[in-house]
Amino acid sequence: MTGPVAGPATDSVTDSATGSTIVSVIARQRVDDLEAAVPFYERLTGRTADRFDFAGVRLAAVGPFLLFSGPDEAVRRVAGVNATLAVADLAAAVAEGVAGGATVVVPPQATPNGRRAVLRHPHGGVYEYVGPGE
Repeated sequence: MTGPVAGPATDSVTDSATGSTIVSVIARQRVDDLEAAVPFYERLTGRTADRFDFAGVRLAAVGPFLLFSGPDEAVRRVAGVNATLAVADLAAAVAEGVAGGATVVVPPQATPNGRRAVLRHPHGGVYEYVGPGE
């Protein structure tokens, strides 16, 4: 989720030039109290939160939102990412990103919910890409 998790697909966008498919975009939000924040997002989305821990951070995926809280040092690593992009094929998305000028910040690795990589786009944005386990 980001964050090492992707929520349920909300839209699917295929780049016709490369064939890359972004299954969904996950909005990331730091919250002070995860348990106090989750009910609002559950009501807003009509979805039940999927809670998990990753890299010292407590997270909850609720529809298109990834909420996270924890110690400042651990949260800074998560908060430095603009959004999470769920993709159909992580290896292809990373290869296409690099071919287009992106820099790999975190290479593909296993997470509790599949695989992830973090790329810095050529225009400065940092995005987490998540895909199914391989």
